[in-house]
Amino acid sequence: MLARTAFTKLRAAPRPKLVKRPGLAPRGRGGRFVVFTRGLLLALALLSSSLTASAESQPERPLPDYDGRGGRGQPTTPGQVALWVPRVVLSPVYLVSEYVVRRPLGYLITAAEKAEVPAALYDFFAFGPDHKAGFVPIAFVDFGFYPSVGVYAFWDDAGFKGHNLRLRATTGGSRWLSGAVSERFEIARGSTVSLNASASRRPDYAYYGIGPDTREANRSRYGENMLDLHATWRAGFWRSSSMETTFGYRGASFYPGDFGGDPSLDQQVTKGVFAQPDGYQDGYRAGFHRAQLTLDTRREEDSRDSGGRFVLRGEQGIDPTQSRAAGWVRYGASLGGFLDLGDHGGRIISLSVAAEMADPLGGQPVPFTELTTIGGNEQMPGFRAGRLHGRSGAAATLRYSWPIWIWLDGSLQAAVGNVYGEHLSGISWGQSRFSGAVGIESRGSRDSVFQLLMGFGTETFNSGADVNSIRVVVGARSGF
Repeated sequence: MLARTAFTKLRAAPRPKLVKRPGLAPRGRGGRFVVFTRGLLLALALLSSSLTASAESQPERPLPDYDGRGGRGQPTTPGQVALWVPRVVLSPVYLVSEYVVRRPLGYLITAAEKAEVPAALYDFFAFGPDHKAGFVPIAFVDFGFYPSVGVYAFWDDAGFKGHNLRLRATTGGSRWLSGAVSERFEIARGSTVSLNASASRRPDYAYYGIGPDTREANRSRYGENMLDLHATWRAGFWRSSSMETTFGYRGASFYPGDFGGDPSLDQQVTKGVFAQPDGYQDGYRAGFHRAQLTLDTRREEDSRDSGGRFVLRGEQGIDPTQSRAAGWVRYGASLGGFLDLGDHGGRIISLSVAAEMADPLGGQPVPFTELTTIGGNEQMPGFRAGRLHGRSGAAATLRYSWPIWIWLDGSLQAAVGNVYGEHLSGISWGQSRFSGAVGIESRGSRDSVFQLLMGFGTETFNSGADVNSIRVVVGARSGF
């Protein structure tokens, strides 16, 4: 429209009088062409000027959020501000996880994918029309115990849809044998019934005594033969909440153990370091019933959303082989909160508290392996498994986790707690211990979990809180 108007005005204007000069073309069609060309150039110039002015008058288009981290003009959220605290504190951990683990792992996986190695391994270890069955070699090293190697096997929809099988077999030598099998039936959405059996023989379990003041120098070793048979029904409901009940049988017998140069439990008893623990001499054989209620506001239990989780659990065991009525009841609860610091980016800070108690039933005390224990993969992992035994226990844990790779999460956790007397008697800050750990754990399947963890634990604060327990774990552990 602007070009047409300019051109119309140009044609309506009086024509300039041409002066005939030597060497110039006479007025005619050539002169008219010159005038037309000049008018066209003027119209284009006016059109360009008008478009430029229109573009300058419009607001600048905001930069698209290509990386998903928010636009430049968006306000900073409290979570983004709080994220700087763990970033500064965990900068050494970040450097290790970024340049020692994540990037080398990324280069390795990229090179392997170009060489089609994952596809070849997947086809080798998983088979069937939809690769629903397969096996994976596993190994696990928890320094301070004998290492083990074995195999994990799976078969989904075995025979019919919703029928899943799991098998694990590991060994650390002729005296270290363990196996477990699980058969699961999906009877409805979120509802399963499972039949489970496990047996093990290990000579390297650690025992330090009972109570909050046990010393690292009192470490002894014992062996255990264990058999566990149970059936579990689990029903999920609102979000990640669930109800679970289990009926089964568990039996154990004990004998003097060994690892490295540590004395056996019997030797420490003979020296008077501690009394012989209840149930050690005769073992036990008991039927048990366990129940657990979980209320979880997150949409998936292993999700990286903000939310809360409350767990209430209890177990009752009765040993009919004793001359007098014997058994135990163990019960506890935990409460945790989870805060996503990065808009579903996987950076989660959580705080949880947990407590558990064990009481005898009948005239016999609780077998020492059925007491409340702290250490290992659950509460306060800076301590070795079975490091602390008591009638009750409690711990508070602060944890920060962040994504390292597609299926790996890093975690840093600090915990304060200990085992205590009957019904948490004697619980105090001075009688508590500190546990710290940093590690990497796979995300996804719970049946076989890869774990790399380094942790430490201290004596009680009343005893100076000296660090005297170091734990290093690497390998795949079983979750069933």
